[in-house]
Amino acid sequence: MKRWRDSTFAIPTLIGLLSAAGLFAALLGDGWWDALAWLGLGLPAVLGIWPLLPRKSRTS
Repeated sequence: MKRWRDSTFAIPTLIGLLSAAGLFAALLGDGWWDALAWLGLGLPAVLGIWPLLPRKSRTS
């Protein structure tokens, strides 16, 4: 049986659901909905930019 994280579509599906939840929360209202919207839209943005960040070389 395949592990969950080895699935091709599992991580992108979770990112998409998180984005949809953030958009939905942004439309619903103010207060804690705003915090949920920031989290729901900010985390996928950070995950999308993560591979573009420079890495430190691990030379020993």
